[in-house]
Amino acid sequence: VQLQASGGGSVQPGGSLRLSCATSGFTLEYSTIGWSRQAPGKEREGILCIMASDGGTYYTESVKGRFTISRDNAKNTVYLEMNSLRPEDTGVYYCEVGPVRGKGTLVTVSS
Repeated sequence: VQLQASGGGSVQPGGSLRLSCATSGFTLEYSTIGWSRQAPGKEREGILCIMASDGGTYYTESVKGRFTISRDNAKNTVYLEMNSLRPEDTGVYYCEVGPVRGKGTLVTVSS
């Protein structure tokens, strides 16, 4: 099982980014996938996930209405669309399936 997040970068407050998570070694459509992030000096927190069973999505309150998770099963890729970014969204973002967490990608929101 492997996951690789990409698409991070620097953006101004209010901007947008789309992260991608390339997966391999398992069947994406049958798996619940989540994104977590770790802000500087803080513990890692789970922020949202997409369920395997019905494609339902769950978001933590801090990103609700701004972030969207989606997946393309044919491409074995999960996406995280981030809009209206805030400085507090800065951190390393990871995609996860079960106990497996891929290498993260850094998002910096700063003016």
